[in-house]
Amino acid sequence: MFDHAYGNYMEHAYPADELMPLTCRGRVRGQEPSRGDVDDALGKFSLTLIDSLDTLVVLNKTKEFEDAVRKVLRDVNLDNDVVVSVFETNIRVLGGLLGGHSLAIMLKEKGEYMQWYNDELLQMAKQLGYKLLPAFNTTSGLPYPRINLKFGVRKPEARTGTETDTCTACAGTLILEFAALSRFTGATVFEEYARKALDFLWEKRQRSSNLVGVTINIHTGDWVRKDSGVGAGIDSYYEYLLKAYVLLGDDSFLERFNTHYDAIMRYISQPPLLLDVHIHKPMLNARTWMDALLAFFPGLQVLKGDIRPAIETHEMLYQVIKKHNFLPEAFTTDFRVHWAQHPLRPEFAESTYFLYKATGDPYYLEVGKTLIENLNKYARVPCGFAAMKDVRTGSHEDRMDSFFLAEMFKYLYLLFADKEDIIFDIEDYIFTTEAHLLPLWLSTTNQSISKKNTTSEYTELDDSNFDWTCPNTQILFPNDPLYAQSIREPLKNVVDKSCPRGIIRVREESFRSGAKPPLRARDFMATNPEHLEILKKMGVSLIHLKDGRVQLVQHAIQAASSIDAEDGLRFMQEMIELSSQQQKEQQLPPRAVQIVSHPFFGRVVLTAGPAQFGLDLSKHKETRGFVASSKPYNGCSELTNPEAVVGKIALIQRGQCMFAEKARNVQNAGAIGGIVIDDNEGSSSDTAPLFQMAGDGKDTDDIKIPMLFLFSKEGSIILDAIREYEEVEVLLSDKAKDRDPEMENEEQPSSENDSQNQSAEQITSSSQEVDLVDQESPEESSLNSQPESPSSADMDNAASVSASEQNSNPMEIHETTSLDGECTDLDNQLQEQSETEEDSNPNVSWGKKVQPIDSILADWNEDIEAFEMMEKDEL
Repeated sequence: MFDHAYGNYMEHAYPADELMPLTCRGRVRGQEPSRGDVDDALGKFSLTLIDSLDTLVVLNKTKEFEDAVRKVLRDVNLDNDVVVSVFETNIRVLGGLLGGHSLAIMLKEKGEYMQWYNDELLQMAKQLGYKLLPAFNTTSGLPYPRINLKFGVRKPEARTGTETDTCTACAGTLILEFAALSRFTGATVFEEYARKALDFLWEKRQRSSNLVGVTINIHTGDWVRKDSGVGAGIDSYYEYLLKAYVLLGDDSFLERFNTHYDAIMRYISQPPLLLDVHIHKPMLNARTWMDALLAFFPGLQVLKGDIRPAIETHEMLYQVIKKHNFLPEAFTTDFRVHWAQHPLRPEFAESTYFLYKATGDPYYLEVGKTLIENLNKYARVPCGFAAMKDVRTGSHEDRMDSFFLAEMFKYLYLLFADKEDIIFDIEDYIFTTEAHLLPLWLSTTNQSISKKNTTSEYTELDDSNFDWTCPNTQILFPNDPLYAQSIREPLKNVVDKSCPRGIIRVREESFRSGAKPPLRARDFMATNPEHLEILKKMGVSLIHLKDGRVQLVQHAIQAASSIDAEDGLRFMQEMIELSSQQQKEQQLPPRAVQIVSHPFFGRVVLTAGPAQFGLDLSKHKETRGFVASSKPYNGCSELTNPEAVVGKIALIQRGQCMFAEKARNVQNAGAIGGIVIDDNEGSSSDTAPLFQMAGDGKDTDDIKIPMLFLFSKEGSIILDAIREYEEVEVLLSDKAKDRDPEMENEEQPSSENDSQNQSAEQITSSSQEVDLVDQESPEESSLNSQPESPSSADMDNAASVSASEQNSNPMEIHETTSLDGECTDLDNQLQEQSETEEDSNPNVSWGKKVQPIDSILADWNEDIEAFEMMEKDEL
């Protein structure tokens, strides 16, 4: 498999950085469409070749290794005018050169290969190290995230150096490579800079929780993203603290790691899950999904010696892989795909290797066999191995990242290799995060760095966490071969049943004893007293927001029992998923309600929110009819005035029940359409984000009529017209129709001409006008919606999902879900706009000509660009 990948790279891509396996050519920076930050790893320095150097030796390809080193020395240029990621260049290129140097001097000592070698790779590594040093020119000592290999940072020609933020892993994953470079060369400056960055991150940890955030300001040290986990953005920071202790022998790194590890196991670890939390409120989960990068963590736990949680998390991940063939980039707490890509990441193979080393359980050989079979069956293509664009469909992406050769084949080979299959003792080396090999003897070489311990004064921990503080490479449980199996067994069905069997058993027993099954999110009604009582029992409180939405917040400690707390947590997760799913299912553009009867004749166009159910006005002819108010006005029960709404478009007030229920009731009464008017007095599409009406979580195919939503201000225009003219006819459509002059003449009444014309003139000449064409439409909202909507962003034991709260006070983030109960925000960003009080009875200029569609669209596009810029700034 390695030969197939490496051979095709050398044949079709070298000296390019990476192979494009679907088109059989090299990926050269600037010659292919930009992929954004992903391309920051490419520096026109034959990345895949350098990243693969020590893999060649591990796989006993010493002749190919010698040829590869010669090619690197002959062809690779590190002085290119290209902006690269400091983090990626360090772990892949600097690490690759140091790993290659480590094994080159080992082979030279053995006397057969590399006899000509004279530290050339080390000299290249030193040259690259000096090129990276300008990135550390900040007040904090944290490096800039990017640097120009030729011009450094902050120079005009460098095209970088204006960034203010970096990820914790980006600044905290330097110590192994930089310290090794210092120990190899005697130039202490590299290790000093890397230590300073680590020291700064340690000082900036949140002191009450001992957690660090994902993103930090490199100048001020303020946390920019305050969520914390063990996946993307933080992962290798924790890894390098422990491995720095292993490689350098400095106790302060171990104490820091143990301090963080205690916090991870206290707050983030929810076996078998590892869920992000907020650093200031670590009992509050930050999201309801996990990313694939956390798959490295079981391997790190093995290195620490904490085997049980490593086995549990690894087994959970394996169940996800068995369901989808690969580990998706992100998956939800109930193990559904959140982000479907899989760029052939090696972290799970890494953890599998370490668990096999620790337990000797042949089960992990079977796991490795599954990985190999899936790679060959689904990812292998004629020109290498292609990343998965979507694990659900098996579609490919034209990329084969260098880490696939640097790590995946190394760990899989070592998993199955016997001792005699490896030409050197692997235990004499430590793996970097890119699986490059650094010799442990560096710990006693060129020790010129002061080891001042700045850690102990902050460390007040339970001593039990300091069991197994020394990394252990031996089988930890040689007398109990079934140990790992006994831990895995309860998790065998965790993916299919989405919760551990223990909880299911307790629940089943309670059902048999007569207790009611737990309340499910899809069944919840905000107006049902029994449901509210169940929420209270589960520790979930309900808050009515000013804009009409309902916010749910869970505090597990307020639950009646631990079982109720579990039910509450699951309820919150379901509610967030339900809301998120409804948002993602359809992001619909705005609709139009056009008043076509006398004296309006289509001049008045009201922007309306769409529904995710009923007749789709974009696919079917518009619906035209007279309007009539339903009784009861909320439409939550069988209508008592069906004769008034039959054949007409029913007006219904928002609230009291689900939108779908209102639709069914007016449809059953014979209405040909429905308009829901907001019950929040003064609300307006001018100042609030439009809603799109979601279903009730059930099948809504029975609803055949169109349903639209109007805010209070727009709805009052129709209600005022009814009071003035009694008969009001409207057109429900996907966009406003051109006004028909003939219709205006035809529908002008012959009687009472004078009085009605006079009335129309009075209205037309009114000085107070209302802009009836909405400038902040749901179309903008739809375009600005992000995968991480408020509904899916934040969840936890004290849960909520409110973007407006998130932005105004980051300390008060909960898990909320828009529940009026059926409205889904079309745009979270617009929630920040303040509500303005509007006159409930404006003098409307009916005579003013409606704004042309082209003009409306131009305004919309202008606003869309503005909101996209706001959104980019906020992200």
